[in-house]
Amino acid sequence: MSTTPIETGTPGASRYVPIADHGLIGDLRSVALVGIDGTIDWYCCPSFDAPSVFAAILDAERGGCFELAASVPARTKQFYFPDTNVLITRFFTEDGVGEVQDFMPVDGEPAEVERHRLIRRVVCVRGSIPFRTRVAPRFDYGTRTHTVRMDGEVAIFESEELALGLTSTVPLEIDGPDVHADFKLSQGESAVLALDQVGGALALKRCARTEAETQFNSTVAYWRRWLSASKYRGRWREMVHRSALTLKLLTYAPTGAIVAAPTTSLPEQVGGERNWDYRYMWVRDAAFCVYAMLRLGFTTEAEAFMRFLTEHVSRGDGSPAGPLQIMYGIDGRTDLPERELDHLEGHLGSAPVRVGNAASDQLQLDIYGALIDSIYLYDKWAQPISSDQWDNVCALVDWVCENWDQPDEGVWETRGGRKNFLYSRLMCWVAIERGIRMANRRGLPAELPRWQECRDRIYRRIMSRGWSETRQAFVQCEDSDVLDAAVLMMPMAKFIAPTDPKWLSTLDALTEDLVSDSLVYRYDPEASPDGLRGDEGTFSICSFWYVEAMVRAGRVDEARLAFEKMLTYANHLGLYAEEISHTGEQQGNFPQAFTHLSLISAAFNLDRALG
Repeated sequence: MSTTPIETGTPGASRYVPIADHGLIGDLRSVALVGIDGTIDWYCCPSFDAPSVFAAILDAERGGCFELAASVPARTKQFYFPDTNVLITRFFTEDGVGEVQDFMPVDGEPAEVERHRLIRRVVCVRGSIPFRTRVAPRFDYGTRTHTVRMDGEVAIFESEELALGLTSTVPLEIDGPDVHADFKLSQGESAVLALDQVGGALALKRCARTEAETQFNSTVAYWRRWLSASKYRGRWREMVHRSALTLKLLTYAPTGAIVAAPTTSLPEQVGGERNWDYRYMWVRDAAFCVYAMLRLGFTTEAEAFMRFLTEHVSRGDGSPAGPLQIMYGIDGRTDLPERELDHLEGHLGSAPVRVGNAASDQLQLDIYGALIDSIYLYDKWAQPISSDQWDNVCALVDWVCENWDQPDEGVWETRGGRKNFLYSRLMCWVAIERGIRMANRRGLPAELPRWQECRDRIYRRIMSRGWSETRQAFVQCEDSDVLDAAVLMMPMAKFIAPTDPKWLSTLDALTEDLVSDSLVYRYDPEASPDGLRGDEGTFSICSFWYVEAMVRAGRVDEARLAFEKMLTYANHLGLYAEEISHTGEQQGNFPQAFTHLSLISAAFNLDRALG
């Protein structure tokens, strides 16, 4: 929790709230980002990957927003209601203290869930405070016009594809395409604003104070009930549980898909072109999420992901199952065409803004290892997989045996051409090795001699062509001398002993070349061109992988220091974007599932090493 001075009543304040100065709320279908100034500047309805309604984080003028703040100068604090995803933004003024309680109900009747209700409850805690609100939707990334009208005390915003109703306990006034209100609250008084999807079977529904109170209590109860299933009792419980709550928010309940991040085009470098749409389910990211959830005891999420795999990824008939697409829409669709929204300037002018993702057409062989490892862990820790699921595993392993020896775009989705990435080879080895483990442990039928021969061939290939005598380290690509933080997964994947001399030498080389005060770069773009202009920050998942690698190497004190340092780079709520800039700012899409799942894994293994 942090205190930030926000001159909410003063014009001319910065047009963009920093990426890290946001909290997250959601209903397991979509999310909203709430700035520390009280403004919702990112919200897509009715799903993660639907066109935006509010997107001021990508264009302060044309994106649309939902402002709600003290109308006089104020300092703010933002924090979560304990053990929940209910967000509180508190305003401190000369005349009093007030707060905005933001949440999206998740525990209701199916028909009510389809409202995607977003509740903003304003409470004056002490003294008296004047507030102001402005609701300015800009449908379909700001490309669709809309009308606004009043139906009693409900403002109805209607565009061609979507209609929203804003219920308010304070009088609203129409101002062009927007509505606004000014009101004053004294100690103990409250106001409620609720935004719903309306139209079709969804009739208008008011949200009075009593109903908002009921939905607040049921939402708090839902999140606390869910979190109570956690088995984590270690030293970093608050950060681990916040990461778990965040991963749950990134889950699309209807299908079990887990999005990589709920935003698009937040820049990896301000002013740069490394801006991507992460609102889809990457097989790799979701599979790693399953590992993190199983570690904490959340088997329901793993079961939902397995259902998604069965319905949308695996063919179900044991036929050759590759190459798999690396990412899918949250509903299982495979067509994710990438386009640029030229009318949006991008966060802090960082264009282009992209929707869709052309990387969906890439070949990334490492996804097979992540996927089959998650199935192996589910089979081991949750419940045995079915015979049909085993047939699918066999088809996947057979495909890997036939196709592992080819160049691909790799885990970092480079756009500079295919290469023989070591990490891709490593995870192909994992795919086959975990298949062999499952077959042996459960006595399942498999072509074990063929699988074992192929597994061993990949091992020999990595050890001979993935090792650089010059660098005395395992490297990014075969027969090269370029380092890559992805090789930190080698001991975690159980490919090499964490104290093997070759691995310790690699760890030292990575520390010297890619680590900056415990923060880890993925690779050096100058040494290994990736087809994109500009630099990037340190990659947060790599920083947590580095912690775990040092733990396994027996460097526990160094690992703990690096982990504690990394925790200080979280935002005021314990959330992480994809990267950290050279000035310590969060950058990239936010919050990032990859980062939070690696935090959970690092904390779990560091705890175990510390005893």
